[in-house]
Amino acid sequence: MSEINVDAFRMINDIGKEYTSLNPIAIFIAEYMVFFLALAMLVYWFTRTNKNRMMVLCAMISFLAAELLAEVVGRLHSNNQPFAELPHVNKLIEKAVNNSFPSDHTMLFFSICVTFWFFRRGWSFLWVVLAVLVGISRIWVGVHYPADVLVGALISIVSAYIVYRVVPELGIVRRLLVLYDKGERFILSPFAKSKDSKSKDF
Repeated sequence: MSEINVDAFRMINDIGKEYTSLNPIAIFIAEYMVFFLALAMLVYWFTRTNKNRMMVLCAMISFLAAELLAEVVGRLHSNNQPFAELPHVNKLIEKAVNNSFPSDHTMLFFSICVTFWFFRRGWSFLWVVLAVLVGISRIWVGVHYPADVLVGALISIVSAYIVYRVVPELGIVRRLLVLYDKGERFILSPFAKSKDSKSKDF
């Protein structure tokens, strides 16, 4: 294990020992922010605009592509979580011991959040900030080294960029989204008619 990697881990992880009042925030970001991300994807999807649906689809493909790349990278190098390899780690969440290189959590957030930024720009850079905070929080709570996070982020950024450039240009993807939209409208049309009839009664 690189000394720089361990030293960087200690620098971040030890903050939780000194500022214990911040640990609940780190735990929340590391463990539960994923539910906020899932909710955001659902909201974007059901706004039912073509751009948002293409964005969500690309985000999911980016993550899958990042996971495939990570499988290859994980075979070239592996390490267990810091709490399993180092003494006196400030471990704040429970996690099974396995290969933590690269960080799956980091890849999930970076592949999705960077895709959001590619599509929307402007204030969407806050999604990237969220991904960075999640990566740092995984080190803070003791389950990843900085190298796990950095490599996961790099794989995801590359994956997100390639998918952003390629997938929206594929005619088959656009046609599938159109077919899905038609199917959704067909399924939801009885509910829409029912709502319209009720509104007319008033």
